[in-house]
Amino acid sequence: MGKEVNTTGELVGPSVDNNKRNDVVEIDLSEIFYLLWTHIVQILGLFAAGAVVVFLLTFFLVTPKYTATSRMYITSGSKSVVDLSSLQVSSQLKSDYQELITSNSILQDVIDDLSLDEDVDSLKKQIEISNPSDTRILNLSVTTTNAQLSADIANELAKQAKTYLPKVMKTDEPNVFEEAQVPDHKSSPSYQKNALIGGLLTALLYCAVIIIRYVTNDTFVTPDDINKVFGVQPLATIPEGRKMGGKKHRKKED
Repeated sequence: MGKEVNTTGELVGPSVDNNKRNDVVEIDLSEIFYLLWTHIVQILGLFAAGAVVVFLLTFFLVTPKYTATSRMYITSGSKSVVDLSSLQVSSQLKSDYQELITSNSILQDVIDDLSLDEDVDSLKKQIEISNPSDTRILNLSVTTTNAQLSADIANELAKQAKTYLPKVMKTDEPNVFEEAQVPDHKSSPSYQKNALIGGLLTALLYCAVIIIRYVTNDTFVTPDDINKVFGVQPLATIPEGRKMGGKKHRKKED
């Protein structure tokens, strides 16, 4: 490596390739791991703090919801023996049932019979129709903030569907083989899940701050740092001195 000469002819020191200064900073994963490990106490502490805060916010601010489900069995004929054709017809009817059960006519009848203080659109958002694969069963699930109300709406919805759909589709009425029961436990929110997510997000945010501060810190701490940037190894290092505290004392002359 040669030395550069300025316009006055003086040597100014070893030349440094400017491309090396502009190279992308390489990140050593082992250094990142060691860096995070040195802050493990703070990371765990923030994880616990974030989990507690999110748990308390969920407990006091989020209203619990309850889900009740009534179940219907779709039939396509009155035959005692179910053949392949009836299975195919019933499979085709499932999609029609799923759409018609949440039609405005049925939902309005549910609202009127239960004297609900809400409109059709808001009620529709509380209803979920599902069909387990390879079955002719429809699950009518209703989720509200009141456990008894969820069960009442689910049962009334099944009742209206059983009466209304055969008239519209000209098919046999579905069989309601399981009525909705009043749920004993809430369906949402999950305190444990929310607390875990809150703790993880808090810890990850703190880790990101540590890593960003480490990557953007261009201060030379060790000789290896200089070697990585400039490609030269220092011949010697000068330790940082310490200031002596207190006043200087002189020997008392006799």
